[in-house]
Parts: sequence; C-alpha cells; structure tokens
Amino acid sequence: MTASPSAGGPPEHLRFAMYLSALEAVPEDEEARLIVEVLRDTDARMASSAVGRHLDRRAAVLLTGDRFAAWVRLMTDLTAEQLFLRRRLEEWTRLRAVVLQAWTAEELTAGSEWLQRAVVATPTAAPREALRLLAERGWTRRVRAAARTRLSHVATHDRGSGTSGAGPSVFE
Repeated sequence: MTASPSAGGPPEHLRFAMYLSALEAVPEDEEARLIVEVLRDTDARMASSAVGRHLDRRAAVLLTGDRFAAWVRLMTDLTAEQLFLRRRLEEWTRLRAVVLQAWTAEELTAGSEWLQRAVVATPTAAPREALRLLAERGWTRRVRAAARTRLSHVATHDRGSGTSGAGPSVFE
C-alpha cells in the first residue's frame, strides 16, 4: 500500500488519508490483515493514529452487539505493542460496561476523561445514575457540565414523551 508523492502534500499525510479510506472500506474478514499492514508503516505515530480512528469507528458500531467482545480481543492481540491503542480498546470496553449497566461508581470516576466524555456523549442510552455521578464527580468541568446538560435533556425527553429514552445525542 503506497501513496503517490505527486498527489501533493507530505507523503505521511497522503498515506494517512489512504489508510483511513482503506480501513473504512475494509471487509470484516480483511480487517486484521489491513491493520497489521498499516501498523508496519515506517511512521509509527501516523499509523497508530490511523488505526486508532478506525478502532473508534468500529467500536462505536459494535458497542452493544454480540460481536464486540471477540472483536476487542482480536484488536487487542493485533495492537499488543501499541500502548495507546490497547488503552483505547480498554476504554471502549469500559464504555460498553456502562452502556450495558455493568459498572461501578469507582470504575467510572477513576476512568479517563475520554471515557467520561464518551459516556456523556454516547448516542446509546447512558444510565441516569452514571450521568448523575459524572455531573457531580467527573474529572473536568467540561465533563460535569456535559453530564448535567445530558441529564436535563433526558428529563425533558422523558416528561414530554412518557418514555425513558436517551434524549438527544451530542453526536447529532
């Protein structure tokens, strides 16, 4: 997989864009092979960034599905030498636990700022208890404010529709 230097821009930028495009379109049965290939790039930081974006996209799609755990195990094996990518996969696993309501207050308050922001921002219904906890004890003012906002949207949505939906997503 190579990029043409005549296309303009630094070669690593071109390869990054090419990798993102290839990873977005890769069939599931070729995903592992392509990730290994990308991670062999001579620019390790760029390659890790491209794979990280891919992992974020795929994890968001698989988050509540049955295939999530097996996918995370495979991706963890493939990225064993990449500390940032391993940590991100762990954070996605913690986010899944929150969404599926299998979490503890200690796990959530000790989680990274990324995890706390993701809990607040996930379009999947985050438990009100998690939002309340983050509104009070989130790592940053940004997390606490976003959790309060999300809680007010959930409460407004519930009063208006009589359902217990997640309210508007910050991704929308």
